Amino acid sequence: MVPFFAEANPYVRGIVPNIARLAEALRTAGGPVAWVLPANEAPLGSVSAEFYGPEVSATFAATGGSGPPRSRLWPAFDVGPDDLVVEKSAYSAFFPGRSPLPGLLAERAVDTVLVTGALTDVCCESSARDAATTGLRVLMVADANAARRDQDHNAALHTVYRSFGDVRSTDEVLALIAAAPADRARRGGPAATRRCPPRVPGG
Repeated sequence: MVPFFAEANPYVRGIVPNIARLAEALRTAGGPVAWVLPANEAPLGSVSAEFYGPEVSATFAATGGSGPPRSRLWPAFDVGPDDLVVEKSAYSAFFPGRSPLPGLLAERAVDTVLVTGALTDVCCESSARDAATTGLRVLMVADANAARRDQDHNAALHTVYRSFGDVRSTDEVLALIAAAPADRARRGGPAATRRCPPRVPGG
């Protein structure tokens, strides 16, 4: 969630409150929150200029902005001192070798991720696919993701739901987070499948 996407798209600005609600709920529950930013390079590497042309490739390479990573997020977000802020040099935050995020989550024994952000059908869907392929449980938050068009957004959610993970609303996810401590207690302690997932915004 960087200004490049939010400034140009009212759909993206519309999901900001839901992302903020999810981040705060996860912090309160003791779960990690991860903010993922595009690195200052084209997402397809050296192929980008061939595929998009040099001008568009240069635009894509600059989408993450400049300056320290925390300063490059959309300013409406409150980033907690313990939140993870990482860069990715591909569309996906989980493609091997293109982001430190998978290793940071593994260190924290995270096995489930909530995917939010922009664009639903590009970075977010790419991250959901790769996260699922690596063995993580994936939950796309329908009203905390945004695309350029409703049909693109809905098609991506349909693909994730059919093949890669679950799709829920913000309110449903907040209810799951709130119920997790009681559920762990009924099961006699923390279960790996019930750890609080990190929120992983794309774009």
